[in-house]
Amino acid sequence: MSSRTALSRAWARVDRNAGAAGVDGITTARFSAGHTAYLPRLQNALRDGSYRPQAIKRVLIPKADGGERPLGIPTVLDRVAQAAVLEVIEPTGEQCRRNFE
Repeated sequence: MSSRTALSRAWARVDRNAGAAGVDGITTARFSAGHTAYLPRLQNALRDGSYRPQAIKRVLIPKADGGERPLGIPTVLDRVAQAAVLEVIEPTGEQCRRNFE
């Protein structure tokens, strides 16, 4: 999960999805420009146990009925970490699903 290859694949997945900036204000475009610095720092933090996700940015999305739906937006760096974890656990979940079919 914390290998350079895994984090690069996770970043590619997050970059394809784009999305809004989190509480830190870093967009996917800005992250892309500095990913060669961001990814090694994330790798080190994951490996030494110092990684801590940042707060979630809360926005309200208007609904058709006039109400609002809350939406939480993690930072790009946190989305990369989440995508790396997903890459590791997703095959296990798929195998479990197939076992129960």
